Amino acid sequence: MDEGCNLLCCFALWMLCKARKWRNYARALSLTPLLNVDASVGDTVITAWFGISEVPITAKTVRDEKEVLKAVDYVHELLDKEIASGTSPSDIFVCGLSQGGALAIASVLLFPKTLGGCVVFSGSVPLSKSFADKVSPEARKTPVLWFHGMADGLVLFEAGHAGCAFLEELGMTCEFKAYPTLGHSMVDEELQYFQQWILSRLGISGATETARPSSSSQHKDLL
Repeated sequence: MDEGCNLLCCFALWMLCKARKWRNYARALSLTPLLNVDASVGDTVITAWFGISEVPITAKTVRDEKEVLKAVDYVHELLDKEIASGTSPSDIFVCGLSQGGALAIASVLLFPKTLGGCVVFSGSVPLSKSFADKVSPEARKTPVLWFHGMADGLVLFEAGHAGCAFLEELGMTCEFKAYPTLGHSMVDEELQYFQQWILSRLGISGATETARPSSSSQHKDLL
């Protein structure tokens, strides 16, 4: 099967929690509903999937899990519809930035099927470890790619690092890419690696090409 056909058969669900400065990223991609949030970032207006109680987000931040689960149900409806339309779960990738990344990983953890993959940009796991028993054996087979900037002042690096460690405790595969000078943002280098990672998951020839050299590391190298 050629590359064009493979990409057409791939369903990538993007979720973004966007501030005004990210509107160019989100213009064609965001599915985010506008909700009231319990925290503000200066004078910036933020759309949210669920409420947040504090900023910055740390490894110990507690979320309103009822709101998280409500958002997860919405994502699961989208995934179920896509699968019902004929798309194989192995061709579905759930991706997200910031709080969208938190929702992406929560949705994958609680989905009863193995998906093609999950990609988290500057996110965190918004569920407590008590949810570990609810993660099915099928969900644990979904591979995860996680990007996080070590200079992130909104979702602290420790939150991303702890999230990936939690996934590994579940027996999941989580590739963690760390960027020492990156704040709470996205850079082309991440997107290049993201593209190659998805192509490799789809088995597309030429997907082994690597992005520009970076200071990113595997999660195990950061412990």
